[in-house]
Amino acid sequence: MKKLKTIFFIVVVFSCASSDDVVFSNLLNDYLNNRTIETGAVIACAASDQETNAVLAFYYPENGASNIRFYETNTTDVDKLDYSKYKRIDLESDPFFNGYLGKFTRVSQIEKWIIITYELNNEIKISNPIRSKQITKPTVWNENVTINTETTLMPKFTWPNNAFGDNAIYFEVIATAENNLLSGTYTYENNFQYYNTSNVVLNITNGEPSQLIQDAEYNFTLMDVSEDNWVNLVTRKTFIAQ
Repeated sequence: MKKLKTIFFIVVVFSCASSDDVVFSNLLNDYLNNRTIETGAVIACAASDQETNAVLAFYYPENGASNIRFYETNTTDVDKLDYSKYKRIDLESDPFFNGYLGKFTRVSQIEKWIIITYELNNEIKISNPIRSKQITKPTVWNENVTINTETTLMPKFTWPNNAFGDNAIYFEVIATAENNLLSGTYTYENNFQYYNTSNVVLNITNGEPSQLIQDAEYNFTLMDVSEDNWVNLVTRKTFIAQ
């Protein structure tokens, strides 16, 4: 009987020690292990803040997206596709364009690779890696856009082409004065007309957007995005529909 008690005591102690020693990994590859994933499925990019130079990581969450996460590497001197190099940073996501997009804000003195993920339809959706450049190439913010109003309530926006030498695509947003997004489009060309999608290569607009209202105020936002998903330029300008 004494021998059985001794064995029971050892088993109980081992079991307690095992449960106490459980470590929950914050690495991206561990999160993805044995899960169905889709790479390049989260539309995302990042810019540096105009005033603080913090990294602003923007993303478009599809309807039903949940468990949205922010991952980053320690430095940029790693393989950007090696998910074992990415660790989760517990950040709160803020609404952007009144929640149509999301935004993470990360203060860092080191440039890194960033990945944003979320869960949808029992899959983990993963963004392409984003190369932060808040130190070597901070985002330029300006109002340098020409607005042609010759066609009634269909303004055409034109801006300098590839001003920073590594443009991959342009992202344009038209929003109300209250910052409610009306249209979100991507073009390779340095122009967009509301609402003409003949040169649009990717559209995140929900359905057909509302017609502009004569003499109402609206906001135009442009992002010049590089191949590694860093925003070289943000152009923002208020205009009156004509």
